[in-house]
Amino acid sequence: MDETLTLRALAVIIADEALRERFLGLTGFDAQTLRARAGEPDVLGAVVDFLGGHEPDLVRVAGELQVTPGQLMGGR
Repeated sequence: MDETLTLRALAVIIADEALRERFLGLTGFDAQTLRARAGEPDVLGAVVDFLGGHEPDLVRVAGELQVTPGQLMGGR
């Protein structure tokens, strides 16, 4: 997993209200937890799992980051 790329994906998710609300709802994280633990393995893994679970979001976030979905998924 490319931690920097995953953090960038998290930033895209958080910047979009619909993505943010779904991510927070599915992961159980809250905004304070994300600020405090954004770079930790469980949070980064949750980002990858979140994107891997819904291809349209994966494609959208990858496009915004100008990478392929495969790069964003870290070879999964």
